[in-house]
Amino acid sequence: MDAASAPRKPGRRWRRWLLAGALFAAYPAFVLIATYTQFFAAGLPGGRNGPADAYRHSLASAVVAYTTSPRLVDWVTRVMERDGQGTRSRAMDAHNNRIGARIGSGADSWSAMQSAVREAVRAGAVDARGADQITWLPPGDWQDRLY
Repeated sequence: MDAASAPRKPGRRWRRWLLAGALFAAYPAFVLIATYTQFFAAGLPGGRNGPADAYRHSLASAVVAYTTSPRLVDWVTRVMERDGQGTRSRAMDAHNNRIGARIGSGADSWSAMQSAVREAVRAGAVDARGADQITWLPPGDWQDRLY
């Protein structure tokens, strides 16, 4: 019996699935670490519905678009934010996700992407309507907790 016709060991298939699962889980962990490292360092107010929330969403979307594709951001936005339908908060998050995806997909480097997101948040405003302007809700709607 030659090596090509020898039966495979049953544990080898499970190791491959385990490795594939670990790699699949590593990407979301990478995005979360890359996003929250910058998010906590930024010290912005309004962790929920404010500038900090807008920064977190636009940065995470930029990271995903920069490292994979803006299509993945679109899919996640449709699933997680119901494509902006239902609440003002979801609409704000979906809007900022789209801007982050555009920034990430057009960035020339990792640092350029991060700088562009920070600048977009600096130029953002309460209830911004422009397709290219980061937005957040009025200060009365901000919450400092993250959930």
